[in-house]
Amino acid sequence: MDMNQYLSMFIDESNDHLQSLNENMLQLEGNPEDLGIVQVIFRSAHTLKGMAATMGFEDLASLTHKMENVLDLVRNEKLKMQDYIFDTMFKSLDALETMVQDITEGGQGKADVSAIVASLQAIENGEMTSGNASATEKNKPANASIASAVELDEFQYSVLDQSIAEGHRVFYVDVLVSEHSQLKGVRAYMVFDMLERSGEVVKAYPSVQDIEQEKFERSFSLYYITTKEAHELEEGIMSISEIESAKLIQLDQETLQQMANQVAATAEAPTVPTIVAEVASPDKNSASKEEAKTAPAKAAAPKQAAAPSRTIRVDIERLDVLMNLFSELLIDRSRLEQLASETGNNDLSDTVAHLSRVSTDLQNIVLKLRMVPVDTVFNRFPRMIRDLAKTLDKKIDLVITGAETELDRTVIDEIGDPLVHLLRNAVDHGVESIAERVAAGKPEMGTVNLRAFHSGNHVFIEIEDDGKGIYRDKLLKTAIKRGVVTEEQGAKMSDDEVNQLLFAPGFSTADIISDISGRGVGLDVVKSKITSLGGNVTIHSTPGKGTNFSVQLPLTLSIIAAMLVRLGSEKYAVPLSSIVETAIVQREQVRNIHGNKMITFRESLIPYLSLSEVFSVPDFNDADEQETEIVVIRKGDRLAAVAVEEFIGQSEIVLKSMGTYLPAIEGISGATILGDGQVALILDPNAFIK
Repeated sequence: MDMNQYLSMFIDESNDHLQSLNENMLQLEGNPEDLGIVQVIFRSAHTLKGMAATMGFEDLASLTHKMENVLDLVRNEKLKMQDYIFDTMFKSLDALETMVQDITEGGQGKADVSAIVASLQAIENGEMTSGNASATEKNKPANASIASAVELDEFQYSVLDQSIAEGHRVFYVDVLVSEHSQLKGVRAYMVFDMLERSGEVVKAYPSVQDIEQEKFERSFSLYYITTKEAHELEEGIMSISEIESAKLIQLDQETLQQMANQVAATAEAPTVPTIVAEVASPDKNSASKEEAKTAPAKAAAPKQAAAPSRTIRVDIERLDVLMNLFSELLIDRSRLEQLASETGNNDLSDTVAHLSRVSTDLQNIVLKLRMVPVDTVFNRFPRMIRDLAKTLDKKIDLVITGAETELDRTVIDEIGDPLVHLLRNAVDHGVESIAERVAAGKPEMGTVNLRAFHSGNHVFIEIEDDGKGIYRDKLLKTAIKRGVVTEEQGAKMSDDEVNQLLFAPGFSTADIISDISGRGVGLDVVKSKITSLGGNVTIHSTPGKGTNFSVQLPLTLSIIAAMLVRLGSEKYAVPLSSIVETAIVQREQVRNIHGNKMITFRESLIPYLSLSEVFSVPDFNDADEQETEIVVIRKGDRLAAVAVEEFIGQSEIVLKSMGTYLPAIEGISGATILGDGQVALILDPNAFIK
């Protein structure tokens, strides 16, 4: 049977199950006695195991099978969920997500999960308890602990075995880097460099590439062939600064054989059900429905007729094609409306009016097809916050509201990383430690609110914590010290303007920069990403009470409302979301201040830009005009006035890329085709305000 036809279905359903597993595991952690949740988790794991095994992804199936065994003990009340079991289960889910991601990228879903499998086996056998979870590994035979750390393939085992037969020494080396080391990757490189001068490294964990990129905690392990003695190697490794410890275990052929047998035993795949050939409903609680498609549970409950699914999965590329086709229809509609207006034919005008109403309804449907609940982004945050809180030894309650709020898929795909960074900042630097909160009269558990809601043609996403807040004096002091502003400038700034200094490149108020982040580290990247989406981010903070980051985003990036303006024979479109208002100014109102043109707008001075000068429009110069139309545009809390020749009117336009033939043009975000067939460039207001 050709399984490739089911691969896309397998990936989609696996991601659904993994998300359900994460959410229900978090729920179970808050209520570990609830066997109903355990049943739901067991069914998801059972279904995922069957799907993976049928598709031939043995590592994924093997790990899920071990998880299922532990969950079976829990649901039959032979084992109680405890912290060390939750930690092992979450590590298992992380490994499963990594495997599914590898399959998504065209891989075979292979991963070294022997350490996690061994931990699950120990829990299943009753060998690991909360008191000896860490000690269990220490008390294992040397070959067991080694096999759990770094798994070798058949070829690598044979290389080590042959080396021992030829009189060489084979060592398993475990190195621990000091927790105070600022350059873990460099220290690891120095260890490898020293070892490779007198031997050969056969296998390392993590991979050498991950180690070089510092994608490891503090320790790394390797198999090593050499002629040197253990004490010589240990002395050499420990001579490298910031290395805390180095453990070496010399292996013989018997030990290698035992390790090979152990790994082979743990890698055996379970008996599996037949392939699922039906598209599942994306309902989060669909685990019970999907179980019926695989092998029956040990004690099958009476089955009821399942309701037919009312949803289907559609490839996002098909929606993109649909959007492109509709955009062409929208352009032709504008052309027909103009022709009907010019000819004055009543029958044609009535037909075009009806076409406009139908196409407007069609436009709403097409846009709604692309709308995705922000829940698709939000649902990964509870697990992330849980892990961060444990790492930082804090108590955090993440409260999510408005997860059903919808955004265009294009915006959803881009907003995840900025939100991750803002949340990590809120947990790391916003919410105080337990001791600090108690001293301040606050509850031990800090609260981070993540909320989304619609307002007009925008969606707002807010991240609010009840932590220490931002102190103006500390922020200004740091900004002045780093040359971001002068003392004179700082004294004149409002509190909101001071808070915006957090978005300066590389700015941080953290006393100690952790590997999680100090508030401000990378916030410039966050703001630039949000700005590139046509959005904006603001900060409101009350010292001692907490901080609120508010992100404003457009509903969609495909079809936008714009103001059409004329410059000579050329037409331009300005997104309405960036326009504050339009006005007319007299020539004498334009003032020259320190070489820059400025005008007075609502009792403050704002820059005045001539669009004809910016784009070198040959047949119009606003300097010759006694009065000039202006468009006041906004970028965050900054304003600017852009001079144009004439306002044409508002219109819904289709945003088209400039393509790869033209280089990036500053101030232009794309183009659109108007009803008369003319191409109008779409201005990027963010580029005009520095």
